[in-house]
Amino acid sequence: MVATEAGVASNVAGLVYIAARAPDAGEDCTALAKRFPLPPASAGLVTVDGFSRLNVDAFLNDFANGVDPVKARELYAVQAPNVATLSATARTTVAAWRLKPSWYAVSKQDRTINPHLERFMAARMKATTIEIDSGHLSLVSHAPEVTALILQAATV
Repeated sequence: MVATEAGVASNVAGLVYIAARAPDAGEDCTALAKRFPLPPASAGLVTVDGFSRLNVDAFLNDFANGVDPVKARELYAVQAPNVATLSATARTTVAAWRLKPSWYAVSKQDRTINPHLERFMAARMKATTIEIDSGHLSLVSHAPEVTALILQAATV
């Protein structure tokens, strides 16, 4: 969502989304996500004192599926909680992908964002799209493919 909003800056030439939300201006991401089957990681979301994070099982099996188990546990240990209310109510005011060229890496084994939702968002933005046979953290588990996409975008 941050890239979608901040990407309108004049020094941004294009946007690269890696298994990410790509909302339209003013779009309710929660409502959009409900158009597709709920991904398994959602069941492991725990909210305490207004902050949400994934429990250990959801993090390791759904968020970090496909990541080396030792690395996945390290990532779990440093997981930062999100403000629960912000995630549910945040809306972008602009959609930079409507103005700038975009690239999108769909994670075919994603258990955090439904891959069908990822494909929908990529198609809607007319992004140059690749599909990676990975879980949500393709930037960790499939770094060469993600790097190649970013380098392709950087040549614009």
